[in-house]
Amino acid sequence: MLRKIFRKIKYNSKKKHVSGAESDAGSFGCVSSTAGAAGGSGEISPYLYINEKTLKSIFEGTDDIRFRNITLNSGNSKPKNAMLVFIDGMADIKVITEAIVEPFLYGTAIAGEGSTLYNKDIETFKQSMISSGEIREITTFEDALNGCFEGDTVLFVDGFKTAFIISTKGYAMRTIMPPEDEVNVRGAKESFVETLRVNTSMIRRRIKNSNLKFETVRLGKQTRTTVVVSYITGIADEKIVEEVRKRLKQINIDAILDSGYVEQLIDDAPFSIFETVGHTERPDVAAAKLLEGRIVIIIDGSPQVLTVPHLFLEVFQTPSDYYEKPVYSGVIRVLRITAFFMTILAPAMYVALTTFHQEFLPSKLMITMVKAREGIPFSAFFEALIMLFAFEILKEAGLRLPKSIGQTISIVGALIMGEAAVSAGIVSAPLVIVIAFTAVSGFVVSFINNQEFVLRIFFLIMAGVLGGYGIAIVLILLLVHLVGLKSFGYCYMSPFMPMVGSDQKDGVIRAPLWLMRTRPKGLSKKNPVREDTVIPPGD
Repeated sequence: MLRKIFRKIKYNSKKKHVSGAESDAGSFGCVSSTAGAAGGSGEISPYLYINEKTLKSIFEGTDDIRFRNITLNSGNSKPKNAMLVFIDGMADIKVITEAIVEPFLYGTAIAGEGSTLYNKDIETFKQSMISSGEIREITTFEDALNGCFEGDTVLFVDGFKTAFIISTKGYAMRTIMPPEDEVNVRGAKESFVETLRVNTSMIRRRIKNSNLKFETVRLGKQTRTTVVVSYITGIADEKIVEEVRKRLKQINIDAILDSGYVEQLIDDAPFSIFETVGHTERPDVAAAKLLEGRIVIIIDGSPQVLTVPHLFLEVFQTPSDYYEKPVYSGVIRVLRITAFFMTILAPAMYVALTTFHQEFLPSKLMITMVKAREGIPFSAFFEALIMLFAFEILKEAGLRLPKSIGQTISIVGALIMGEAAVSAGIVSAPLVIVIAFTAVSGFVVSFINNQEFVLRIFFLIMAGVLGGYGIAIVLILLLVHLVGLKSFGYCYMSPFMPMVGSDQKDGVIRAPLWLMRTRPKGLSKKNPVREDTVIPPGD
């Protein structure tokens, strides 16, 4: 109930801040900070000096904007003047020189009379004078600014009521590298980068289908970040696609600097520790999600793409599950689920057993643990709490430091601190083993490391207060919370709650590929079947 009330307040407050002009700008109605930049409608003037004056007033005080005035090779007695506008460092100077300037100065003469060119001459101009691979006409200063900000060159010609965006992108970009977070033994060894079109091309290379769509919207009043919504027509549910468009349209914020901004602004449950929007750095995972009927959101400048709807089960699935034999994949998936419960429950179980329920321990083990705890000044609860926070500090230090130093700090720091703490009588040896097991189990399911830490603390506190009963209460509350979550109208705990029999083939265990005939129920209502045959290989 509280989640629904918060969502209603959040979206109503956003609507109050969205201006009337917002619904008319961009593909989905994003806010335009440059509309009317030329005064009034923001239309490009046929007079070059007006366009130059307008742009110089917009970019006043900016040193990285370059204006290059040239005279076109014209067959008329009166030469034609033109102006190139680009951003130094983002556009390729060599491409500008060879593909634009040289053809203009030494290329085919332009037909026309006086200072006004006819529409047929514009087409001739585009086809015979510019040797760049991509060129498109624009009519507003907003489009011209967006072209410059993307690294392209904008061409204004005296007598033209339109300008031209010429592809000249030349800014430095990171090369495609193997994934760092989603490492798999088998499968593709490439990950997304910070360049939008490189990311879309990696998806397009895997899905060579005209039904794969990329819709563009700009978000952020100051950053004007390009965001692309990708889906497959005929597979994705149009209602979910429309819901994604709606939520993106309602974003009214100054800056979008990473996919995490968008993730938080479209999340179904902002107060939950669990994420209802997925993310991945692997193109093969994004392609697989699209083929299931999900929507992928790509943000320029971020090497992580978002996927919706996102289910709890997905954190236990990896690409290698589908590249390996189903028997092995099923066993490993069960192991991941077991590791998740162990990492959140192990410290709490230790405290509950040693403090409240000693009768459940074998006599020899109990005697050994009592001897190990002799002289320890803290209770089992505070002892576990101290060790959990110490481990989290070491983990953060290892993450933030340079890689060569970080690994040394985390490994050596853990060994030295653990040994010193036991020798000094601050913590017991059995607890060090429990915390070490907890840490290793947590890294098995690395997608929800942050959530695991929060859950450990909750379970530990309740175990310290109520013992096993406290653990049971938190488990029940956790289950109720997970069942109540939704991701873009899709049940977060599907296919278990509610139980969907046809989706159990990719649940706790994975069935052979020849049995996975249908997509997840509800994601693709128009095209639920992805495989026609049910005959196993070799028969």
